[in-house]
Amino acid sequence: MSEPAGIPANPPSAVREHPAIRFPDVRPRRLRRAGWGALVAAAAASLALAFVPSPYVVEVPGPTFDTLGATDAGPLIEIDGAQTYPTEGELRLLTVAWFGSRDRPLSWVDVAQAYVDPARSIIPMDAAFPPQLTIEESNEAGRIDMQNSQQAAVAAALLHEGYDIESDVRVAGVIPDSPADGVLEEGDRILRVNGETAYDVYSIRASIAAVDGPTELDIERDGEPMTVEVTPLVEGDQRLVGIYPSHEFTFPFDVDIELPNVGGSSAGMMFALGIIDELTPGAMTAGTHWAGTGTVTALGDVGPISGIVQKMHGAVDAGASHFLAPVENCGDVVGHVPDGLTVLAVDTLDDAIAAIDAVAMNEDISGLPTCG
Repeated sequence: MSEPAGIPANPPSAVREHPAIRFPDVRPRRLRRAGWGALVAAAAASLALAFVPSPYVVEVPGPTFDTLGATDAGPLIEIDGAQTYPTEGELRLLTVAWFGSRDRPLSWVDVAQAYVDPARSIIPMDAAFPPQLTIEESNEAGRIDMQNSQQAAVAAALLHEGYDIESDVRVAGVIPDSPADGVLEEGDRILRVNGETAYDVYSIRASIAAVDGPTELDIERDGEPMTVEVTPLVEGDQRLVGIYPSHEFTFPFDVDIELPNVGGSSAGMMFALGIIDELTPGAMTAGTHWAGTGTVTALGDVGPISGIVQKMHGAVDAGASHFLAPVENCGDVVGHVPDGLTVLAVDTLDDAIAAIDAVAMNEDISGLPTCG
C-alpha cells in the first residue's frame, strides 16, 4: 500500500540517527537549566514574600485564669460581707492573643505557617482592629467591656442566689463622628431602648439589634427625661450607634474581681460560676477541672464569643477535661474539638451549673446538650 500523498515514507534524515553518527542529547541539560531556574525563581519569590505585609492577624490561645484561684494581684474573686465556702477543682476562663497589628503587620509567610496549625486562626486586620477606631479607642472599648462583664457576672450570680440588686445604665463615652455623636452625651442614663427596659449593656445591644431602622432611646440627662433617635451604622451583622455603654449595680455586699491587663466580655459566665461556687456550701466541681467561655447578662443568659477554637486548645493546654461553650458558638466548635476535651453546650447560667453538677455527681451526661 502506498503512503498517503504529501507524507514521506521515512522521516527526514535530520531527525533520524544514522548508525554511524551520534548527536549529543542536549535535552536533559536544557531541562536541568530550566529546573534550576524555576527553583531560583521560587526561592526569590519566597524571600520577597517574607517581607510583604499581609492584611491579616493570627489569633492564638492566650493566658488562662482560674476564677477559683489567684493571680499575681491576689485572689481573682474576693467577697466581703457574705459567708463564703471552700472550693475545689478549677473554673478556668480563657483568653486569646493576636500576632500582628497595623503597626507591625505579619508577612505572608507568617500567615501561611498559621494556616496549617489547628490552634491558630487567620483574622482580617479590619476585624481585629476596626479602621474607624484608634488603638487607644479599641483598648478603651476592651476595658469597658471587661468592666461591664464583671458587673453583669456579679449581678447574675447574686440574682441566681436570691439577692436583690438595682441597676443604672449610662453612656460611658461617645465615638466621634458616629451616629450617636451630637445626639447622646457621656453620662446620659439609658432607661429604655426601642421600648425595652435597659437592664444592662447586653439588653441594650439586643434591643438595638432587634429593630431595623432608627433606634429610639428614652434617656435621662441631668435629671431631665427625654427621647432621642439614632440611626445605627450597619456593619456585617452588627448595628452600631457609636457609644460605650456601661452599667453599675447596687449590690448587698462587695464582690471584687481582680484581673489586670485583660479586656473583653467573654469571661462573664466563668466569673459568675466562680462567685456562685464561693457563695454556696460544698465544692461545685467536686475537683473536676473545667474551662469555659461566654458572655453573661445580669439575667443569666449566656452569649457567643469569638476565638472559641483557640480557647478550646488553651483549655487543653491548661489541663481542663470539660469545657462549657455557648450554644450560639456550636457552629465554630463542630469539627474542631481537641482530643481529651468534653464540650457541653449551654444557653443560660442554669445550664452551666446543671452540667457541672452532673459531672460532679458522676451522672450520665450523654443526654446533656453538646455541639455534636
